[in-house]
Amino acid sequence: MRLCTFATADGAFPGRIEGDRVIRLGAPSLAAFLGGGGEDLDELALDDVRLLAPIPEPPSVRDFYAFEQHVANARARRGGEVPPEWYEIPVFYFSNPAAIVGPDADVAYPVGTEELDYELEVAAVIGAGGAIAGFTVMNDWSARDLQRQETRVGLGPAKGKDFATSLGPVLVTVDEFDGGAATMTARVNGEERSRGELADLHFSWDEIVARAALNTTLRPGDVIGSGTVGTGCILEHGDGRWLRPGDVVELEVEGLGVLRNRIG
Repeated sequence: MRLCTFATADGAFPGRIEGDRVIRLGAPSLAAFLGGGGEDLDELALDDVRLLAPIPEPPSVRDFYAFEQHVANARARRGGEVPPEWYEIPVFYFSNPAAIVGPDADVAYPVGTEELDYELEVAAVIGAGGAIAGFTVMNDWSARDLQRQETRVGLGPAKGKDFATSLGPVLVTVDEFDGGAATMTARVNGEERSRGELADLHFSWDEIVARAALNTTLRPGDVIGSGTVGTGCILEHGDGRWLRPGDVVELEVEGLGVLRNRIG
């Protein structure tokens, strides 16, 4: 199934997309539907609604660091190598669940940065029983100069990341997309800048979810990012072509669709 959260003049609702129609689901949110289901309600034309982030207010956002090529490239830019510990456990940081941006929405250019970057990722969304319910496209926007300053202290990323995370356009359930393989591309103003393969994940989704759940409880709607695919950000290219206001960034994942945002 292709699930979504959509907006009309009457508010925001969880839905299921079928062709050019969207069926409103009888649940207070898509996260609630993933945890307990809900009956079909009315039906609308897809063209008459606006898609929001599938999970506009997730309970938590964990972003992993699970593509070896990305880690190696990013470390090399700082004169380092992949630490041995990276191969031992999947690691993540917590991002800001209050800064979720949906498809075709503007992302405000963050104050204090001159090095705004996109990050090409896939995110799993948790459903009932702590299992993955489905997948969506994720853009872990990054202010690289702010991030660099913070991590030199030994903490972070924080303000280098927490101004925006984009999700969408839809959530594709695991019966149609298992998270195993897909071509991933990024375009800026129509120019392809990144291309990678989801199959290159070093850790399996089972390992990633198990690490996220260690000593805690995962809740329906929790978002778990894969981390950036190899070559999937400007930092890795080292060409200094950072994003500027007015740029349009499109992240496309085969089977999940295109997540498009404009820098405001």
